[in-house]
Amino acid sequence: MKRFLPLVLVAALLSACGGPKMDVQQMTAAQPSNLQFAQASAAAIGEYRIGVSDKLAVRVFQVPDLSFDQLTVDTSGNIQMPLIGAVRATGMTSGELGAAIADKLSAQYLRNPQVTVTVTQAASQKITIDGAVIKPGVYEMRGSTSLLQAVAMAEGPSRVADLTQVAVFRYINGQRSVALFDLRAIRQGRADDPAVLGDDIIVVDTSQMNSAMREIVGALPALSIFRPF
Repeated sequence: MKRFLPLVLVAALLSACGGPKMDVQQMTAAQPSNLQFAQASAAAIGEYRIGVSDKLAVRVFQVPDLSFDQLTVDTSGNIQMPLIGAVRATGMTSGELGAAIADKLSAQYLRNPQVTVTVTQAASQKITIDGAVIKPGVYEMRGSTSLLQAVAMAEGPSRVADLTQVAVFRYINGQRSVALFDLRAIRQGRADDPAVLGDDIIVVDTSQMNSAMREIVGALPALSIFRPF
């Protein structure tokens, strides 16, 4: 039978791989307002960031010649628009890119343009789903994806999964960070279902390992936050 590493050991192994230290923050179902990664705002967590090869729909209100059903982000991270040429897209949310296009258009061509950008296919974004799920592996995201949807990609949690201990590992400003979510509370509507981003690593903990780990972590102060290591 497969054995899964507890989340504390997973974090330790990741930190041993080199690079900057990781800040670890636990997000509890009782505190949905605190569902935020270390060093990141709620907007950074909840909104999808555009990547290379993503396909976008761009709409400029009442200007059909500047509206497109599909624009592909090129390898330089740009999209090409009439009149204004290359516009940087990678790393931006849809709203940020729409504002950037509007700024360029208003500088010379239009007065108060209203621009809407929609990600129609997120071809460049991949996430890793591991731990107590039916089919661990690397999966490609198609548009905005929530934590529940990501776990569903791996055909859901296994029978030994501890749904109260689902970790999302992420690089934020070059630093590894991790947050814990209660998937059971999310399913019941008692907590927000956060968006996952490209290159996130999702680890679903296993109930088989938890009894020993509870004895260890139960003696530690401030369980909700792990210190950098």
